[in-house]
Amino acid sequence: MSATGSPIQHATPDHQGSVLPVLAIALIFGAAHMVTNGQYGFHRDEWQFLSDAQHLDWGFVPYPPLTAALEFLGLKMFGLSLVGLRLFSVLAQVLVIFVSGLMARDLGGGRLAQIFTAIAVALSPLPMFQATEFQYSSFDLLWWVLIAWCVIRLLRDDEPRWWVAIGALAGVGLQTKYSIAFELAGVLTGALLTSARRYIANRWFWTGGVIALLIVTPNLLWLIRHDFISYHFLQGIHARDVRLGRADGFLRDQFLLNANLFTAPVWLAGLFAYFRDRRYRMLAWMYVVPLLLFLMAQGRFYYTCGAYPMLIAMGSVVGERWLRTLRPVWRVAMVTLVFTGVFAVGIYATLRIVPIASSGPLRDFALQNNGDLREEIGWDELVAQVAAIRDALPGDQQAHLGIAVGNYGEYGAIALLGPRYRLPAPITTINSGWLRGYPQTAPTTLIVLGNPRERADELFTDCRLAGHTTNAWGVVNEESRDHPDIFVCGPARVPWGELWKHGPDFG
Repeated sequence: MSATGSPIQHATPDHQGSVLPVLAIALIFGAAHMVTNGQYGFHRDEWQFLSDAQHLDWGFVPYPPLTAALEFLGLKMFGLSLVGLRLFSVLAQVLVIFVSGLMARDLGGGRLAQIFTAIAVALSPLPMFQATEFQYSSFDLLWWVLIAWCVIRLLRDDEPRWWVAIGALAGVGLQTKYSIAFELAGVLTGALLTSARRYIANRWFWTGGVIALLIVTPNLLWLIRHDFISYHFLQGIHARDVRLGRADGFLRDQFLLNANLFTAPVWLAGLFAYFRDRRYRMLAWMYVVPLLLFLMAQGRFYYTCGAYPMLIAMGSVVGERWLRTLRPVWRVAMVTLVFTGVFAVGIYATLRIVPIASSGPLRDFALQNNGDLREEIGWDELVAQVAAIRDALPGDQQAHLGIAVGNYGEYGAIALLGPRYRLPAPITTINSGWLRGYPQTAPTTLIVLGNPRERADELFTDCRLAGHTTNAWGVVNEESRDHPDIFVCGPARVPWGELWKHGPDFG
């Protein structure tokens, strides 16, 4: 143990080696995602980001503004391109893989530890998934990892100016997903409970806090103007998730999904090493505090995904040092076993998560085992079906037509794809659609989708079944299973303003 009480010995640059192998690994995985990301269609959640990107603001009902702003930029650069718009998520994963390897390097790990960390993170189910779709959780993962790396550099070099970077990342993170506050709680708890408390009185610590506050202030003002609607959204969605059992298996999935299952001994060793290490103990609390808070609050398992790369990095460094104590033959055997196990789990996860094939048994296996991939199917056909129903209506009904939708996927698909069919803008009280209001001239005929017959009859007059939601692949997903019927109805039973008084609805 060193004089600082740290069991991790700082390596010389020669021992640490070049970062090029880690960069190459990150780029290879990024390229693989770019090749496969155009296979199916946009996910239901992606349609929500796309529709919100058409109405930029400092906040939206379900989330802060950054993700929609990135989607707006993507639309300007690439148009409605699967590969182009998902490029941002791929770049986020490339950075996550690369920075994970850097964390192992900065903790004193040699080339083996760095390469193992990068591959293990890349072949972990949740980080892998985050690169297959444009999700705010893709960028949330990146901010978690970057904050952890900055803390490592802060503690390794005893350089308090890293608090500026931590503050900037905290602000950007809060503009991406509010749950990063749990990681920040771990940062503050770790600082208070360890020798890092010496930084609390440092001006750079407070400078970082001011920077974070300045970055998040526009969204905070938006929340105040909108009566903290996002807080009420999170309450409602959390209650729904708990009711539906989506918070079940929280601890189990820390092992199965947040990290590659074969790395469990590695990241557990990393957590133990952080606790033993006086210099880096703060990072142990950055894992334990969010984990316990989410466990007590019945959060979803993936909320803690961003904490695992720092654990794998430290565990890889510890494992590399342990390997040096073994005889060469045993060392080779252990390295072969561990890499084989990580690749075996990773390949299986890839077959379930990544849209490798657009036909054949690989596609069928992925669609059978991955509900998120099923939610990418059928949106073009849905919009085409709505347009066909519109075209079958008499001219006077087409002239005063509205389209009422029951979820944000339908809203986004019609908002983005509808113009090519000259469809009117969709109407909904769901999430941020509620903020956009209703037509000033009330439509007298409505195409209603995303609602059961009972709800359609409750809201509108003279409803009749006009079509069904289907898809060419025969995939059973939320649209085709839960609300497949499309209705044509007469006017709303009450003025639209009355309907809006009861919103927004959360979904």
